[in-house]
Amino acid sequence: MTSRIHLLSPRLANQIAAGEVVERPANIVKELVENSLDAGADRIEIDAEQGGVKLLRIRDNGHGIAKDDLALALSRHATSKIITLDDLEAVGSLGFRGEALASISSVTRLTLTSREQNAKEAWQVTAEGRDMVASVSPAAHPTGTTIEVRDLFFNTPARRKFLRTEKTEFSHLEETVKRLALSRYDVGFTLRHNGKVIHALRPASRPIDREKRVASLLNPTFMDSSVHIEREAAGLNLQGWVGLPTFSRSQGDMQYFFVNGRVVRDKLVVHAIKQAYRDVLYHGRHPAFVLYLWLDPKLVDVNVHPTKHEVRFRDGRLVHDFLFRTLHKALADVRPDAQLPPGGRLEDAGQQSQSLSQQSAPASGVEAGEFSEQTRLNWQAAPSQAGKVSPSGYQTAYSSGNATQNTVTQSAVAEQLQAYQTLAQPLEGAQPFPMTQALTETDNEDVPPLGFAIAQLHGIYILAQNAQGMVVVDMHAAHERITYERLKLAVDEQGIHSQPLLVPETLAVSEREADAAEQYSEEFKRLGVELARVGPESILIRQIPVLLQQANAAQLITDMLSDLMEHGSSDRILAFRNEVLSTMACHGSVRANRKLTLPEMNALLRDMEATERSGQCNHGRPTWTQMTMPELDKLFLRGR
Repeated sequence: MTSRIHLLSPRLANQIAAGEVVERPANIVKELVENSLDAGADRIEIDAEQGGVKLLRIRDNGHGIAKDDLALALSRHATSKIITLDDLEAVGSLGFRGEALASISSVTRLTLTSREQNAKEAWQVTAEGRDMVASVSPAAHPTGTTIEVRDLFFNTPARRKFLRTEKTEFSHLEETVKRLALSRYDVGFTLRHNGKVIHALRPASRPIDREKRVASLLNPTFMDSSVHIEREAAGLNLQGWVGLPTFSRSQGDMQYFFVNGRVVRDKLVVHAIKQAYRDVLYHGRHPAFVLYLWLDPKLVDVNVHPTKHEVRFRDGRLVHDFLFRTLHKALADVRPDAQLPPGGRLEDAGQQSQSLSQQSAPASGVEAGEFSEQTRLNWQAAPSQAGKVSPSGYQTAYSSGNATQNTVTQSAVAEQLQAYQTLAQPLEGAQPFPMTQALTETDNEDVPPLGFAIAQLHGIYILAQNAQGMVVVDMHAAHERITYERLKLAVDEQGIHSQPLLVPETLAVSEREADAAEQYSEEFKRLGVELARVGPESILIRQIPVLLQQANAAQLITDMLSDLMEHGSSDRILAFRNEVLSTMACHGSVRANRKLTLPEMNALLRDMEATERSGQCNHGRPTWTQMTMPELDKLFLRGR
């Protein structure tokens, strides 16, 4: 190997650049389709053979490329999208680096045919992995551009060995097309593989058409199990859909996030969304979402990586907090009535379905399609206390049949929550809901979303009947969520209580972490932590929240510093506090084999309807499920 410095040949330079841009056929599709979108195309066709390794053909109806620019388009760093540095600071196009075509043509046999809108004829240029000296010849082609890419990595066999099977490569290619189709609803996409049509998507201008496109590309049940988001604040606009916690995935394969129309994978975004789903998502599961963030292009840097999958926000903390608060509130506002299938009043449901049994139910006095008067009088035995609890007056909704099993003792809580002893004290000897006077509902009154309780099954589940059919409730999980939300509300009203350490603890950190401790000192004080820098690589912990008495404070502070340096915020203390309150709620909730009366069961159902995140317990498990009348009819083969 020579030690003399020399210039790389254009061919070798392009092949090296291709290693950053082209990893597999899917990368080629992304770059070329983004060029078509920047060219104003509203119809794009993608043909692939053998997973895209043998052939990729992208055809569009954009404004085309001029004859004199065709050969130049295959040169490195040739672009029509930016001219000055000011253009780079506010990039509005998907591509702008001018590397894609040069890199692709250096490792494939490329043919580019294009015709401008007002041109009399089309022109064609070819390149086969050699220097960018290409001849231009006339061709027949409608307005727009077609690019054919054949024999990927034919001249770099070492790279070709890293390609996977045809099925795997096409799955990556299809995923890329999905992302592009989700980013531009106004464009029609057609994807064919080995001559077979895989996707044929028409432009979707209406909201209903957009929802259909999302459903067809992701999952038919996604739209029925998602919450629509639309919020604008501080110059940020967020739109899209987030899946309910019950529609979770075993892996993060249904997560699409777009910034100004560009699909990105960003750690800050992932962290904010993960925080929003905490408390409602079962351990090890992943949320599903399709979200679009719009902001001033000057506030985001898209020139971070050659593939432009990563971005950098000028104010990352603002973006993080906006995403977290928006999604957190949207998930918290989900109530049972929003999750039920369409249905009317129970009386109407009884007339619409003949599958309700006409025999009486002695345990509840319920007949077909209607409730007994006593059940109807008792369904609202006590008003919901959700959102109205004070720390000194906290009361649980249900009687304690076994004090050691159904309550949290003061001594068990005092070690970790000395400042909140009043929260746990009323849980001992809790009283049942008081019976109210008979309600004055008529038979035509609308049935509540979770209906009326009928019976208790094995001391674990509550069976209820609503307008749609049957509801089954896990009474412990439901009561646990209700208790947990009330405890959080009560603690929030009191604020975070802190206490000075008798002997301040010295913590050895890196110089960068020590600088962060000084920079975010006010943030730490707001969270009840007081730190002091005593050396270039050491800080002193002077004061911590009462909640952290039994925790590893040093490890927690280190983790908080890491969060603050990476995301500009940290919720470690809040997460630890919620873990303690979750434990309290679990031990303070009604347990299995606890016999409840109908008024108590109905009171629980009403509280579920008024409590945030009541669809899941503190651990992310579902608290209730619905079986509609058609589902029950199908189960028993009625009407066949």
